[in-house]
Amino acid sequence: MGRVTVRRRVVAITRPEPGAPVRQVDRIDTLAVEEPLEIRVGGEAYTTTMRTPGHDVELAHGLLSAEGIIDAAADVVTARYCAGSVREDPAGTPQNTYNLLDVALAEELVVPPQRRRSTLTTSACGVCGTASIELLQARRPVELTEDQVRVGAELILALPDRLRAAQKAFDATGGLHAAGLFTAAGELLVAREDVGRHNAVDKVVGWALLHGHRPGRGLILMVSGRTSYELAQKAVMAGIPILAGVSAPSSLAVEVAQESGLTLAGFVRGDRMNVYAGAHRLDIGAPAL
Repeated sequence: MGRVTVRRRVVAITRPEPGAPVRQVDRIDTLAVEEPLEIRVGGEAYTTTMRTPGHDVELAHGLLSAEGIIDAAADVVTARYCAGSVREDPAGTPQNTYNLLDVALAEELVVPPQRRRSTLTTSACGVCGTASIELLQARRPVELTEDQVRVGAELILALPDRLRAAQKAFDATGGLHAAGLFTAAGELLVAREDVGRHNAVDKVVGWALLHGHRPGRGLILMVSGRTSYELAQKAVMAGIPILAGVSAPSSLAVEVAQESGLTLAGFVRGDRMNVYAGAHRLDIGAPAL
């Protein structure tokens, strides 16, 4: 679906040089698309999240994995778009918006009633509407302390540029977050962009689950922004031992990392970073590959 970006007319106001008066220029700008996705499980509403369209099946797998509903690709029997979300195109013809996705789980799986969201999840919030943080912490299927992977600190420092090179939609819009999954050798396995940090991570985790990388032993999750609680929790639930971000972590993200055995690095920029938990996995003397 070609709905990641849209073109809109804007009024650009610029100052051509210092001291000169500002001037107005009419031009076309490219924007990142943000639309709602309603996820249903077994025909019943589970949550509605604001996201950038595309890779929605991965998003649903990643979200359900992060919240402890599924553990493997086989736990999802089908994931299909429904025709319930329709709008007219410019010619007045009804079009499926592909904003309603129904997931059918394996027969033995049941979604606890308290897991179904009662509020809209915005593109800025990954756990809004869940009953409590404890609900998400109650079940961690992977013991991260058993993952003994070690990677060079220089390799971690190289990952923001490698992720940035994969951000094609960001080049056009400047308005999307990104997440990427890397091997311990620095190979990019998958990168996804979205208006929401948590959606980008869900799409990456969903891809990993569908491609046999759950748990994500020996892998590195790199994100283009800050590392908040929900991103640390998603990494832990996916069994990914290392999480790095170009900006700051939150205090709760650091607590989750320390309690779970997650290696958490923040302010990964240029030639510096801060390691808030799990520094034992970083080899200071190893060069970037």
